[in-house]
Amino acid sequence: MSNKISKIAVLTSGGDAPGMNAAIRSVVRTGLYYGLEVYGVIRGFSGMVEDDIRLMESTSVANIIQRGGTILKSARCKAFFTPEGREQAYNNLKKRGIEGLVVIGGDGSFTGGLKLSTEFDLPVIGLPGTIDKDLYGTDFTIGFDTAVNTAVDAIDKIRDTADAHDRLFIVEVMGRHAGYIALYSGIATGAENILIPEAETNIDDIIAALSEKEKRKKLVNLIVVAEGDEFGGASEVAKVVKEKLPNMDTRVSILGHMQRGGSPTCVDRILASRMGFHAIECLLQGRKNVMVGIKDDKIAYTPLEIAIREKDKINDEWLRMVKILAS
Repeated sequence: MSNKISKIAVLTSGGDAPGMNAAIRSVVRTGLYYGLEVYGVIRGFSGMVEDDIRLMESTSVANIIQRGGTILKSARCKAFFTPEGREQAYNNLKKRGIEGLVVIGGDGSFTGGLKLSTEFDLPVIGLPGTIDKDLYGTDFTIGFDTAVNTAVDAIDKIRDTADAHDRLFIVEVMGRHAGYIALYSGIATGAENILIPEAETNIDDIIAALSEKEKRKKLVNLIVVAEGDEFGGASEVAKVVKEKLPNMDTRVSILGHMQRGGSPTCVDRILASRMGFHAIECLLQGRKNVMVGIKDDKIAYTPLEIAIREKDKINDEWLRMVKILAS
């Protein structure tokens, strides 16, 4: 392995995701193993612009693998959107001799890293840290498994009270542009309907199905809605249901940011650790501007611009299965 670099930095950016700390730990300790100086950038690109960059040691990442959130923090940064801001950010890296950057985040974070790399010839490696699982080139993203399990646990509890009172619950989960959390949690909890941005929502079909179930006394129903569904989320769906089926006892539950928090699952800890390890090896091998992902349980490298631009399509078979299992 040709060690062409001696100093690197790591940051987390965008929405936090369980497992980010495990990824930070892996990047830092793998870097130190190979004799690199590793710096942590506090509050993402904002900290880079404001020169909030700290030298990391092995003890800096002790006892964090089980923690949610990110010890490096995250923040939005308007200054980084300007050429002057990016130049200031790069200068703060340059004066420390930093020669490579690991960005843990989603498509917005990768876009920022790619701009920095293009303008200043700085090698950037992306790790997919987002609960939405909406990046092309990886089967799973850091945080997705934990978020889904959080949603499943909450929906299971909601189903208990739905059963006790013969109610319809419409549960909204996160997913502004991608419906994977809704799809996975909906299937796992036996939802009668799952509404996602990737599929057209036919509210008349939903009303007809609920009406038919009401007639045969199936009064406990569950609909899982991604926040970015075209119909407008759980509250809008509930409004129509209450208007069309006034006798149905309907409730709305919006899970919100609880899906971002909590201790990461074993799956997310291992995924983040693998990706962080390979991020360092990428930099040492001279790779640049790629995302470290996982395909068929093998590490895969996707150019950042493709990971940002392309989108995976949800298989229609999954949606067909939902209808059959909920009948």
